[in-house]
Formats: sequence, C-alpha cells, structure tokens
Amino acid sequence: MRRFLPVLLLIVSLAAGARAQTASVASPDGSLVVTFSLENGRPTYRIDRFGLPLILPSRMGFVLQEQPPLVGPFRLVGLARDTVDTVWTQPWGEKKDIRSHYHELRLQLEETSERPRRMDIVFRVFDEGVGFRYEWPAQPNLDRFVIMDELTEFRLAGDHMAWWIPAYHPNRYEYLYRHTPVSQLDTVHTPVTMETADGWFLSFHEADVEDYATMTLAPKDSLTLEVDLVPWSDGTRVKAQTPFRSPWRVLLVGDDAGELITNYTILNLNPPNRLGDVSWVRPAKYVGIWWEMHIGRSTWGSGPRHGATTENAKRYIDFAARHGFDAVLIEGWNVGWDGDWTQNGDKFRFTEPYPDFDIEEVARYAREKGVQLIGHHETACHITNYERQMEDAFAFYRRLGIHMVKTGYVAHGRNCVWIDEQGREHREWHHGQFMVRHHRRVLETAARYQIAINAHEPVKDTGERRTYPNMVSREGARGQEYNAWSEDGGNPPEHTTILPFTRLLAGPMDFTPGIFDILIEDRPNNRVNTTLAKQLALYVVIYSPLQMAADLPEHYEARPDAFQFIKDVPVDWEDTRVLHARIGDYVTIVRKDRHSDDWYLGSITDEYGRTLRAPLSFLEPGRKYVAEIYRDAPDADWRTNPLAIEITRQIVDASTVLTLRLAPGGGTAIRFHPVEE
Repeated sequence: MRRFLPVLLLIVSLAAGARAQTASVASPDGSLVVTFSLENGRPTYRIDRFGLPLILPSRMGFVLQEQPPLVGPFRLVGLARDTVDTVWTQPWGEKKDIRSHYHELRLQLEETSERPRRMDIVFRVFDEGVGFRYEWPAQPNLDRFVIMDELTEFRLAGDHMAWWIPAYHPNRYEYLYRHTPVSQLDTVHTPVTMETADGWFLSFHEADVEDYATMTLAPKDSLTLEVDLVPWSDGTRVKAQTPFRSPWRVLLVGDDAGELITNYTILNLNPPNRLGDVSWVRPAKYVGIWWEMHIGRSTWGSGPRHGATTENAKRYIDFAARHGFDAVLIEGWNVGWDGDWTQNGDKFRFTEPYPDFDIEEVARYAREKGVQLIGHHETACHITNYERQMEDAFAFYRRLGIHMVKTGYVAHGRNCVWIDEQGREHREWHHGQFMVRHHRRVLETAARYQIAINAHEPVKDTGERRTYPNMVSREGARGQEYNAWSEDGGNPPEHTTILPFTRLLAGPMDFTPGIFDILIEDRPNNRVNTTLAKQLALYVVIYSPLQMAADLPEHYEARPDAFQFIKDVPVDWEDTRVLHARIGDYVTIVRKDRHSDDWYLGSITDEYGRTLRAPLSFLEPGRKYVAEIYRDAPDADWRTNPLAIEITRQIVDASTVLTLRLAPGGGTAIRFHPVEE
C-alpha cells in the first residue's frame, strides 16, 4: 500500500538544515540504494550498490521553451512510499511468468517562486535495476509546455568499458558496435552496456516511451552522460500538456553479463496489457519472398524479375505447408516499388497489387494450405501517405484473413516525411516524438483489426509489448541482410555475440537467421560470416516470437539434416537461462518450450574457437532426455569450411555436463526432448 507523508512528518527521513533535504529508497534485498537530494533546492540523485557508488550525485531537471527552466529551487511538499511484489504472465515471450518486485519512492516537488509549478519524481528500485521518471500533474501554473532539453545526468563512478553505437547517423540503429572506455563515447543510442573495473555489468535504456522523444546519451564530460532527446524538425524536443509524464530512465545491473539477458525490469516498468484478449496474436516461424531480392535474384519492383508474383508466392506457400511453417511473408506485391522507392514514399498504394500478383487468389490458396500470409507495408518513411491509407490497408488485410504485418520505414537521416494542414513538408528523425506517436497509432489501429506488427527501421523498443502484445517484434539493428550486400563485408562473427547484451535487452529482434547458402552463390563478393551450425544456434540465442527461415527453399531442401532443427525449434518459451556470457566473445542460452517439455540450447562464438562446458542442471531431475546435437565438425571454420557440421544424438540427464566445441565463427544448437517411457 502506498504511504503518503506530509513534509512535517519527514523529520526522521530528511536531513536537517536549510541547504539539503534527502530521502532514500532501497531495493527489496537492500543491494541497491537510491538517494534523492535537494541541494539548495536543486534536485539530484545517486545510486549505490552494496555500499559502493554506481551513479555519483547527478542533476535533474528541464529547460522549457519561453518559460523558466524546471531546475529549482524546489521544496519537498510530500513523499510517498510503496512496495509491489506480484507475478504476471506474458501472453507470449521469452519467459512465461515474470515477477515484479520493487520499492517505490514518490517525491512531490514545488517551486519556491511566486507562481510555483509542481513536478513529481518517482523512483522504482528492483534488485536488478532502477527506474525513475518525471510527472507533471494538472496545475494552474503549468498547462501546455515545450521541453527544449532534459538535464538528467548519469555521473559514472569510473571509466567503464562500453559497447555502443552512434546516434544521429544516417542508418538509424544499423551499425556495428564499438567497444571503448566511456571517456571515448560519441552521442549514443540506448541500450548502451558497460562493464566496470569491479566486474559489474550495467546497461542504460528507457521504458514506457508513450508520447515523448526517445533519449540518446551525450557525453557531458569524460565520465558524465546526459540525456539528449531526439528533436523535432523545428528544434524542440517534446510537446506536452499536463497531466504528463516522461518515460522511465532505466539502469540495469548484474554481477555477470548473463544476468542482463534475464533482467525484466524494462517490461515491469510498462503498464499491463491494454488490449484484453490477445489470443489472436500468435508467435510464428515463417519463410518468404525476401532474401532472393537481397541477393539480386529477383526485384521488389515490377518487371521481368519481379519476385512477388502469384506463381512464386504459391511456391513459397507450398514449401511452408510441406515443412510445417506457420506463415509466408511477401514483399513487393503492391504498387509503389518501381524506381528509387526510397525517395518516393508517396507512391506506395497499400491495397493495390501489381498486375502479376493476384492477392485474392494467393490469400485463398494460403488458407487452403493452412498457411498464414504476413502482409507488408513499406512506407519509405512517408508518414502522411501511410496514415492516409492505414485504416483501409488494415481493413483490407483483415478481410483477407491476414493477422500479421511487417512495416518498414527505410529512409536515411532526418527524412521521415509529414505534410501539415497548410501543405508544408516536414522531415523528422526516426526516433523523435513525432515517430513515437506514429508507431503508437499504428499499433492501436492494427489492434482494432486483430493484426500484429513486426516493425523494421522502427522506433526503438522500450517494453511496450507488455502493454500492446500485438507489438511482436522489430528490427532496430544490423540484421542478416547486411551479409548479402554490405561493402564492409557484412556482419563480423562477433556481431551476434554482442547483440544479446545490447540491442536485445530492449526486446525481440527480427534478425532473420538461417542462411544455408553461406557463400551466397549469387553474390561472389559477399558471404555470411558464420558456420552453418551457428546459423542454427541463432534461433535460440536471438530471441523473437517471429522467426524467419530466411534462405531460399531449395537451399533448405538440399540440407534436410540441418534443416530439421529449424523445423523443430519453437518461438514461444516458458523459461530462459544463460549458461555462458562474455560480451563480444561467446554466449550460451537455453530456453524451455512453452508448449512441451523440450529444452533448446544455442551457443555461439566470435572469430575465435572455444571449448565450453555446459552443465544440464536445468533439465528436470530424474528424467532422461535425448539430446539432438547440431555442432561444428572438427574441421569447421567460418572462413575456410563453414558448412562442415556434425549431427549426433545421445542420452543425457540433469547431471550431464556437455562439452561444447565451437569452431571459429561457429556454434552449437541442441534440442533436448524427454525419453518416452
């Protein structure tokens, strides 16, 4: 129960004297302590762990447009404490039941000026991390306001090593991660993950971004990061009206890197499901008309090599039905792809197929075969064009029995277009308040038609899948397609050993694994920089409830032995655990199928070979399992022999310790299923 205390009753918990007032709140196990202070009326906070500083005293506040800044001096007019300890169930996810256990401190601040304004600051402290946000209640002296700068700081206690990607660059989030001391950071996207000299692991992100700009972190000095809100095209950051609140600023903490992966603080800081019954949102494995365009075998645009034809779509549907896949994605079916479509987003028509694609017949054929279609809305980030058609487009798909749509926002730099009521064109970043509002409109509109969304070139994930479970997956990082055409040689082997500790801390990623044509016959200057076994292991390591078997059907049917793992591996999980974790080097993750007693293991390495010992204590005690092992052959190597794979079976139990031998750039994938009595 929340306990409100008037200021006169806070003598015990507040430091005496006119210069400073303080209040503290600890995590349930006492390991994390947040201390809030008013120093001469100016708000600051600090975070300690086991008595050692994580965040040194850091300032808080805002710069407003045409109003005095909200930095103080404030006085504390009220304080409330609360404790929550509940378990909630995800309708789908990497873990079915999630515990939310935290202590909350709410501080009610009021300016000491003649026309005082109110601002509340709320801290929630979990054993695994801290979230805090600002709230502005309805009040006479603050109604509409525009934020020009958020002054929230994170003053670090050391020059930690960080894994990061730059912000405000043309390719949105699609960059390789850099590994440097914090003192060498550029302005960075979040999540940004760090390792301290003491061996603790930290990650900074945000949660519940609803009507606000997303944050980047900018270096203020060598060890201080300051929130830098992505601006509108007019230079403002956030347009607000009370009552209003910011997203949660989040710090995740772990004793080892693997604890970050199983940290659910971001989800716990989001509101519960607002959609009610979401049984129509179904995790799925899919194939589709996609990779063939990336390798140049066919085109998105119309013409003699058009990929999205009725005939080709039926070929993929037949393949999906034959091998038990849930769905087929078809890109390039609708008018608008001809020419340089990235510059002509206003040409897309979301209910008008090209003449060689009979969408009614394809939808009928898919239903007959028991296969779902995944719709596609590429917008080239022309938002006005898309929103004008969005209602009709979702209604069109609903009529055809389509319940999942992949959206796309391919544009570079600040080039998301909208047209105002006066006909003036504006261009925005992908990550500002304008696009946050747009993506929320898409989710809400799609939900009315019982359609789930897989967003590419998205606004970043901040846990809203808890609130809108139809937000099933998104891109938001360098995916598989870079291996098909990137001039830098594609994703290096270490890339996927970094993603679980950075991008994937935000939420599921549609990475599109499973390429068997490692050397890419159609693109002799490109290749996939892994072994075949690692491609299989990615289905467990990189979490998404929507997983693609990205390669061409003929490449899978040429390797039915390895293909069997992709056919077997689920996409909806009861539990997730991490056995090995070293960021940028290797990771081993095990997950339990939500709908059976099977477990699956994925282990991957960077460009160096590894031998790891994997205790199977996660298996049910007293029960025997068949381990179906897909591993690198002894002579496998991502550079010289990437396709060499061994597939073996052995009987194991909870006392077994397996030796995982990972080739350079390699991996191991294992299915464990109980021995039938």
